This record gives sequence, C-alpha cells and structure tokens, in this order.
Amino acid sequence: MYRKTWMEIDLDALEYNIRMAKEISGKELIAVVKADGYGMGDLEVVNSALCCGASMMAVSSCDEALILRNKGYEGELLILGHTDPDELPMLAEKGVAVPAYSSSWVSGALQQNCSGLKVHMKVDTGMNRIGFHDSNELNQAIQALKQHGCEVEGIFTHFACADTDESMTARQLERFKTLCESTGHTFRWIHCDNSEATLTLRESFSNACRFGIGMYGITASNEVKLKSPVSMYSTLVYVKQLPAGETIGYGATYETTESEWIGTIPVGYADGLIRMNQGRHLYIDGEYVPIVGRVCMDQTMVRLPRQMKEGSVVELFGSHLPIETMAEELGTIPYEIFCLISERVTRIYTRSGVPVSERNMRMEDSTL
Repeated sequence: MYRKTWMEIDLDALEYNIRMAKEISGKELIAVVKADGYGMGDLEVVNSALCCGASMMAVSSCDEALILRNKGYEGELLILGHTDPDELPMLAEKGVAVPAYSSSWVSGALQQNCSGLKVHMKVDTGMNRIGFHDSNELNQAIQALKQHGCEVEGIFTHFACADTDESMTARQLERFKTLCESTGHTFRWIHCDNSEATLTLRESFSNACRFGIGMYGITASNEVKLKSPVSMYSTLVYVKQLPAGETIGYGATYETTESEWIGTIPVGYADGLIRMNQGRHLYIDGEYVPIVGRVCMDQTMVRLPRQMKEGSVVELFGSHLPIETMAEELGTIPYEIFCLISERVTRIYTRSGVPVSERNMRMEDSTL
C-alpha cells in the first residue's frame, strides 16, 4: 500500500453475519455480491460466503457475472437485473441464471438460441421496478420459455419496505404466494427475502434468502445483533499552526478565528469522501475533529485540538464513527457510502485483527 488511505474488512465479522443469517432463516443463502461486493471486493466476499455455506451468488448484470466467472467462480450464479437477449446464448453456456421479467423480454429471448438457459421468473409485487404483474402473462411466459428449452428453475420478488413497513411487506408476500401458486410450476429456487427480511420476517414460503448489505452489519432490527466488519482510515500527513484570519481550501469557506492547528489528510471526493462531509467530524487519537474547508479531490483538512503527530491514524468510519451515523448525517444510507469508495482506496482484509491480504484494483495492472 503506497497511499495511506485504506479500508479494512474484518473477514471474521463478515462470516459471523453470514452464518447468523443462515441460522436465523433456516434457508439456502444467496449472497448478493453486486457492485464488487458493495465495494468490498467481489471474490473475497464470495470466498467468505462459500465457506459459510452460501448456495448461490447474485450480481446485478452480465458484466459482473462474467467478471466472477473469469476470476474462477464456477458455482451457482444469478443476475438480478436486465440482460440483453443477445447475451443469453453466452450466459447459457457459462451456466449463469437470468431473470425473465416481461413478455417483451421473453419475446426477445426466444429469438435467440436460449436452450439450456437457467431462468428465474421475476414478479413485481409492489416495487414497480421490473417484473411480471399479471398471472396470465407470467404463466404464458413460463410455458414459452420451457417450450424453447429453458430451465425455469426459480421465481422471486423484492420487498420495497422490509425495514420500515411490516404491513406492506406482508401484502407483497401474499401477492408473491398467489403468483407463485398460480403457475402450478415446481421451482427449485423461491426467494423473496432481502437482508432485512432474512433477519426478521420469519416466513416459510420461500426456500432461499438473498443476503447483501447484512453481510456488512447493516440492519434496522433491534433483535438481531450483527457485527460491523468494515472501517475506513487515512493518516495525518501534514500538521501546521495558522494564525487568526487564514482561510482554508477552495472557495475560502473556512477562516481561522484564532491560532489553530490544521491537519491535512490524503483522502478526498475521488476516494468517496464527498464534499457534503464538510463540517462533519473524523476521529484522531481519542479526539473528534471537524473537517474545515471544502473537501478536495484528493485531500481534506481538519481542525485539530492541539498539535498532533504526523502519521497519526484518522478514522473516517469505524468503531468510533459508525457508518450508520455517517449516513444519517449525510442524509443517505450506508449502501451508498460503501459503493462510493473508489478503486484507488486499498482494501485490507483481516482475521483476528491481523492483515492477511490486501487489494488495490488500480495497482493490479501496475508495474510498480
């Protein structure tokens, strides 16, 4: 690691959360590793999920599926989002399952050689994103796919408010049951539970759950205690004392009111620390210190309570600054913060507090 800004992923905590989900649900577990495992590293998360008994991996798109196949993952793999019909022969050859979500998509699929293609029927029960609404349309699609040699192995839906609205979730579940039963088809995979539902819903109709953000300790439940495996750090690389009347950063949006110690940190919005973080606090040597001036692309300044040692570790989020608190202060959700952290931030994987590997995607092609 050349640049002193990094994320740490505690694999022990990650695996604890996955095992907890399997134990609570009593179902087969589909690990959702889209968006490079929510930014944690897809293959690293896949390997942890597999060792905890996950039965399938799910990604968002064809390119993410191919990336995993190219990295050597040969197990069950499902795309959750749209695929172009002309990609289907290749996906069938590689054993990647895809969602069928509309009559027009099915029509396009049937114009391809889709024999042997694994298909999960996506039904829309209230999310109104993609999916079949009508049982007749759903049944016609299933029959057409089967007649053309597709393996219709699964059916699924997605809850819109599993963490906030029990009544809506219950209505969606009943709608899902009705649509599934209307088909008269035996599905190998029946899945509707996202992370929150996996931990709290306790429904027995489905036989698999999809666990994504929960792997990283995020849940609205007060009953289930997950561990927080992800933290992000940088370092103080420059410390200086400024007199009153000095301005800090672009736009001169902060001015010292007295003699102040100012520290510079090599992290900025190109790393995922967006400019809205101005005014928020970071954690250094037992102190919460405010970000002063605008966050730059590559650097950020903080006001220190005293002279601090250059090289001190700075916590952006972690045990002293929970990611949930950061998200609340920024008016967003932890998912978005995780996914914003860029490729140039090194990921360090630990076990029992000891680094066991690291990954920087931008360095993988470097000759350094």
